[in-house]
Amino acid sequence: MATKVILVTGFGPFPGAPFNPTGQLVERLARLRRPALNDVTIVPHVFQTSYAAVDHDLPKLIARHKPDALLMFGLASRSKTLRIETRARNALGSFPDVSGRSLPGRKIRVAGPPDLALPAHGRHLLAAVRNVRTPVALSRDAGRYLCNYLCWRAAEAAMENGPRLAAFVHFPPVARKVSRKGKKRRLTVDDLSRSAACFLLAMATARP
Repeated sequence: MATKVILVTGFGPFPGAPFNPTGQLVERLARLRRPALNDVTIVPHVFQTSYAAVDHDLPKLIARHKPDALLMFGLASRSKTLRIETRARNALGSFPDVSGRSLPGRKIRVAGPPDLALPAHGRHLLAAVRNVRTPVALSRDAGRYLCNYLCWRAAEAAMENGPRLAAFVHFPPVARKVSRKGKKRRLTVDDLSRSAACFLLAMATARP
């Protein structure tokens, strides 16, 4: 049986978010062992949170590893739930990346469509985490920052003989410590790890 290759990515810290849990999640997934992953090669990568890093690293990773699927994670600092992104917006914001750079203009591709669909089965991913009891929803708005930019570049790559499946999941901020009694419990890295494992298993068993 041919080995399936899944490229799993996260981001490092960025302005306003000195701790980005997605880097830890990628490292944990690279060590995950399940029967469903016996014939799966997991390629982990954590992007520096910059436009230049996405443009430099993503094409090289795809050319080198030729992944069948791309599973991407990012942090949505104002979100309270996990969001499975289904589309990339042709939009740019002015918020600078970790290098202090922002891209000019309001669109990623000036003459491009308003959005691009991500080639993944969003409802299949949604069903995969139902039993984890972590709030999750489908989303059509990946924002205007690096996460959306990576979604757009991944969707473009998929149309150019890249990965046949590409999914992006936004995670909310997590608690660095367990909450004391009397306080509403926030999600932890362990909570997100369980969900991330479900997403990975879903991508491993999904068909294009």
